[in-house]
Amino acid sequence: MSPVSTDRRRWLALAGIAIASFLGCIDFTIVNTAIPAIQRSLSAEVEQAQWIVTVFVMALSACMVAAGRLADLLGRRRLLYAGMLVFGAASLGAGLAQSMAALVAWRLLQGVACAALYTTSAAIVAHMFAHSERGRALGLLFAANGLGLAIGPVAGGLLVASVGWRSVFLLNVPLIAAAFALCLGRVPESRGERARFDMAGFVLLAAALPCMLLAIAHGSAWGWTSGATLGAAGAGLALLLGFVLVERRVAAPLLQLSLFANGRFVLAGLANFSLAFFYCAAFFLLPWYLSSVRGQDSGAIGWLLLPVTAVMALVSPLAGRAADRVGTAPLLAGGFAFLALSAAMQAGFTVETNRAWIIAALAAMGIGWGCILGPATVAALACVPPHLSGVAMGASWTLHNLGAALGLTIATVVFQQTGFGAALWLLCGLSLLTLSLLLAGWWQARAAAAPAAGR
Repeated sequence: MSPVSTDRRRWLALAGIAIASFLGCIDFTIVNTAIPAIQRSLSAEVEQAQWIVTVFVMALSACMVAAGRLADLLGRRRLLYAGMLVFGAASLGAGLAQSMAALVAWRLLQGVACAALYTTSAAIVAHMFAHSERGRALGLLFAANGLGLAIGPVAGGLLVASVGWRSVFLLNVPLIAAAFALCLGRVPESRGERARFDMAGFVLLAAALPCMLLAIAHGSAWGWTSGATLGAAGAGLALLLGFVLVERRVAAPLLQLSLFANGRFVLAGLANFSLAFFYCAAFFLLPWYLSSVRGQDSGAIGWLLLPVTAVMALVSPLAGRAADRVGTAPLLAGGFAFLALSAAMQAGFTVETNRAWIIAALAAMGIGWGCILGPATVAALACVPPHLSGVAMGASWTLHNLGAALGLTIATVVFQQTGFGAALWLLCGLSLLTLSLLLAGWWQARAAAAPAAGR
């Protein structure tokens, strides 16, 4: 085969992988604008509707690290293809679902499939391209991911307004089929370091998260001291304890717990956790406000949410370059300051709030998100040796997805009990607390470095 033909095959494969990764990212934000329409269509309560998103990020949280290990063991191409097929089937099932229970079950499968897409895509692209082209190829892949996050709210709003909420899921089917066709026969197989899969750790973690989320989500309805709530919470804590004990003993743990003895990694993980907690909660609350309080239709909701992700997409590359010059700490601190400002502005939203004020609040959220997303990942990788970078990335994204699941669940409970404003003040408080911890850690690190520099 000629070099030109081989080169063309690589770039076509990259296009297919980018489409699949794009679909995984757009599913984070496109579904939120459809939730009010889904509620009306399936006659669902707010606490039922939030599981459409919660179960997706919960599956991601439980399966991200496991998918990476399976890719190393079975082959990245094989897991990518499996993820594509499952994602397509789950999207079709979600689009045809006739009940909330069925929709939530299909969303669970979508989350599992997206875990496979996320963990395999970058590794496959890095393996396919030589070092001289790798940066460009990975840049295009991550640009597709950012585009998916950015256009999700607008695409969701327009699709729901023009075709209906089912189109948000059904559109995935032909697109993932096109991605599969582009990849088929063009993606080379690759594997990482083979290690025995930690099945016990995976089962314990996958079982612990639903128990904890059930206790939080339904505690107010069941009663916070009821047997059901305490039983679910107790089971979740026991399973988490079992997970920690297993991970400390196995030779190839699913999650490298020694990372959490590194204070700088813990702070980077906290930033990732808090960011996901914030934006998943906000993206659930904002469509409700725009729909129920201001009476906006789905198309208008999509356009009004665009300032968040569009500004995030614009700020992210600038933040990445700034992190190289000034370090990650100032960007993370500034990002959480913007998130706190945005939450405080949103907490005061009423039916009469000026549209310019709403756009300014959402733009502030986009600035904060853009300042945190890339630098938090860079900070997590910078504080571990190179041979642990893959493990650190998996742990960091597990914390990110766990924050997303908990944020959505806790904010929904607060919203149901005390209202929209209180839920936003919760997000403001979280941002300020994270900012304070980051500044304290930064100050402590500077203080520790000063005597060492003087010796």
